Amino acid sequence: MPAPEPAAPEPNAEPPSKSERKRRAHAAQDLGEALIALREPDLAALQLPAALLEAVREARRIRSRAAAVRQRQYIGKLMRQIDPEPIRRTLAARSEKDAQETQRFKRAEQWRARLVGEGDAALEALAALRPDLDRSHWAALAAAARTEQPAGAARQGPAGRALFRALRDLLG
Repeated sequence: MPAPEPAAPEPNAEPPSKSERKRRAHAAQDLGEALIALREPDLAALQLPAALLEAVREARRIRSRAAAVRQRQYIGKLMRQIDPEPIRRTLAARSEKDAQETQRFKRAEQWRARLVGEGDAALEALAALRPDLDRSHWAALAAAARTEQPAGAARQGPAGRALFRALRDLLG
């Protein structure tokens, strides 16, 4: 991402206050923190300038607390030299996608708990939601998960995990 061209100063425009400059610096540093937390494929997809990319990778390797603080400040300085909006948009879209995936996971988990706990009533509710459902197949999946799970156990066995995967695909 090339550095944005500086805007032509307006004749009567005042420079930003010291407080505003500090807020911008902290915002840039916070965005840098988000970059440090990204996985390597996601970081590479952002196509950051080489110096910033190397600084982020170096920040991941640093174990000394004081050195890590200095490195994050350096990343913030580099962030102030580029336009942060494309990065913010990308991170926001990624966050939205993660939230949708979490909702999908929770929904499948709730349906699995219902199918194991409620039995045929939950299967009827699922069939009402998805009319093309093969009831005998889903009844067998739920029965297998129900028989392998001891009362009150939180962990699922292979049949419970298979039921979850099938639900995740169905509700996807």
